[in-house]
Amino acid sequence: MQGASTFFVGVWIKLFFLFAPFFALSVFLSMTGSWTEARRRWLALQVVCAVGVICLALFFFGRSVFALFGITLDAFRTGAGGLLFLAAAGMVSGKPTWETGSGEDIAVVPLALPMIVGPATIGALLVLGAEISDVQQRVLGCLALLLAVACVGILLLLGSFIERGLGRRGITILSKVTGVIVAAIAAQMILSGVQHFFAAGVAGGTP
Repeated sequence: MQGASTFFVGVWIKLFFLFAPFFALSVFLSMTGSWTEARRRWLALQVVCAVGVICLALFFFGRSVFALFGITLDAFRTGAGGLLFLAAAGMVSGKPTWETGSGEDIAVVPLALPMIVGPATIGALLVLGAEISDVQQRVLGCLALLLAVACVGILLLLGSFIERGLGRRGITILSKVTGVIVAAIAAQMILSGVQHFFAAGVAGGTP
């Protein structure tokens, strides 16, 4: 039971920071600065639903994607870690890699994709889904994923309140701290991918 709870909490925390919630909140508030509170809440719910559907699809069909393109898990782990590191650098510098635009239909693009579920997060979700084969862990991983998405949704729903309490400067600081944590996760993914790759090569070359 202890192992299951540790796994659940670990996946939840990892995914929560991969979503870069405070950076997402900062952009969300910037894009809806002139909106009413009711419109902001409705948009937040739309974003959460879109993120949930996208993440569940990536989590459960990760293995099929690897099999379809003939990609090894270690190669994808290394590549996703590199993208994740670039995303973390963007969070620390405060420079998003997309245009915010001014239209109203922004729930899926760019808020859900690529702001919250960007290329790096997509890679991390594919790797996570492919790594887990145990049924119990897949269920726990799915629940942890949904909880992480829900936490991001709560932040967006409370965006106006958080903005009044912390101010834009406070949210920016939290976004930069998140970027540092995501950079550490990216480094770990890259190191794990390289380590497993060379370990497999050594084992394969052993008579």
